[in-house]
Amino acid sequence: MSDKEGASAHPAAAPLPPEPDVEAASRWLPSLVWLIPLLAALIGAGLVAKSVLDQGPTVNVSFHSADGLEPGKTKVKYKDVDIGVVRAITLDPDLSKVQVTIDMSKEAKRFTAADTRFWVVRPRIGASGVTGLSTLLSGAYIGVDAGKSEDSKQDFVGLENTPLVVGGQKGKMFTLHGESLGSIDVGSPIFYRRVQVGQVISFALDKAGQGVSMTVFINAPYDPFVGKNSRWWHASGVDVRLDSNGFKVNTQSLAAMLVGGIAFESQNGQRPDELAGAGAVFPLAADQASAMREPDGAPITTVFYFDQSLRGLSPGASVDFRGIVLGEVRTVGVEYDAEKKAFRMPVTVDLYPGRLGKRFQETLENEYRNAGHDVLERMVSRGLRAQLRTGNLLTSQLYIALDFFPKAAPVKLDFKQYPMEVPTVPNSLDELQTQIASIVKKLDQVPYADIAANLNTTLKSANGLFKQLDAQVLPEMKETLGAARQTFSTAEQVLQKDSPLQSDVRQALQQLTQTLQSLNALSDYLERHPESLIRGKKGDQK
Repeated sequence: MSDKEGASAHPAAAPLPPEPDVEAASRWLPSLVWLIPLLAALIGAGLVAKSVLDQGPTVNVSFHSADGLEPGKTKVKYKDVDIGVVRAITLDPDLSKVQVTIDMSKEAKRFTAADTRFWVVRPRIGASGVTGLSTLLSGAYIGVDAGKSEDSKQDFVGLENTPLVVGGQKGKMFTLHGESLGSIDVGSPIFYRRVQVGQVISFALDKAGQGVSMTVFINAPYDPFVGKNSRWWHASGVDVRLDSNGFKVNTQSLAAMLVGGIAFESQNGQRPDELAGAGAVFPLAADQASAMREPDGAPITTVFYFDQSLRGLSPGASVDFRGIVLGEVRTVGVEYDAEKKAFRMPVTVDLYPGRLGKRFQETLENEYRNAGHDVLERMVSRGLRAQLRTGNLLTSQLYIALDFFPKAAPVKLDFKQYPMEVPTVPNSLDELQTQIASIVKKLDQVPYADIAANLNTTLKSANGLFKQLDAQVLPEMKETLGAARQTFSTAEQVLQKDSPLQSDVRQALQQLTQTLQSLNALSDYLERHPESLIRGKKGDQK
């Protein structure tokens, strides 16, 4: 049925209301509900972008221990300025080390240089003093020293100790080589005229194990005092000397006594004319006297064989030539001589002919090609011998003295033998002991029993003789003495002052005196008047 037919069939039905006009909403204005999430998203994106832009490099540093380190709390500082934080700490697969992951700040990009150093700052007591006391309250932190290399990396090996020299510190590093470390440690002070001017940075054994190399740092402005002719020596402990000037005690400082130290000085004692470059290598002597001595040159290794006790002789003992130390004892041993079936005591020493003076050395070099061996042979031919002598009566320490003994038996050196043997002579005490032993041996051979028997017989004979003298000789001697007494009594009476003999002798002497006076007068007269012998006296002519 159509619409018209339906309308006519229900004429009384109410008409439908008109439909409202609906207009479509405008689509270009957003709803306020979506503005807040959109704004939050924009802010988050900005923060992420800022975080990415402000994020610095991430580095991994390996340490032997993570003592005092905590992820998210331990800071990384450079000159007490925070430049990073520890993000995570993990163990190595072999459990030998720990890996510390550090998030650095944007300003710390240059700390990724290949020569950058990291270390953990904790309280430490060392030769250089007490460090890291501030960490007792704030906790440990990681120190860093920026490198200068143009290459960069992310994996580093941390230092176990705080470095004594950091970047930007002015001065120079030098290398010292000595026979032993002594009491030197990292941080030990270095002195110049008793003023501390530097410190020991590190030390290590030589590859061959024949010495110790030390790296030292001299602070500015003292580094110009190090010249090419500077001499270095151990200044550890106390140097005690007793010489003609009295008792002397010498030390650099209290610190050197406790933790050791090193001192240096120019050869002439003045400021050097030619400065030493950074990294220069110097020998390190045992004491100042050895350091200031002229260079010894190449040593001659020789051996002395002694047939006596070496008690009191130890390695390092001096080899003396009339007060000049020509060398040192290297080893002391014992050796069995199969031919003589006896033990010998070999002593190996190092001799330095250069210690006899420049003029002597120059003379040898002009005359000989092989100066060391030639001079030794020449001196041995003139009676040079080695002798053990006592250097200290209190400690009975021995040393080897070289001197000339013209009456010593001639010896020819064997230069093919190494080390070359130098002849020896026993010392005076041993000779005295030998002589005493020989005298005692001869005394042991004296027949004391026979001598005693003969002496007893002689005494018996003498006793019989004395009895005979008492019985026969003494009576006769008494009679002889009586007669002699009478003779002496008669002579005494004759020689008395009032005896007739004395008076007669006195008168005769007076008459003889008068006669001599008359003869003397006559002689004087005849000398004055010789003509009186013919003419007589003048008074007699009348």
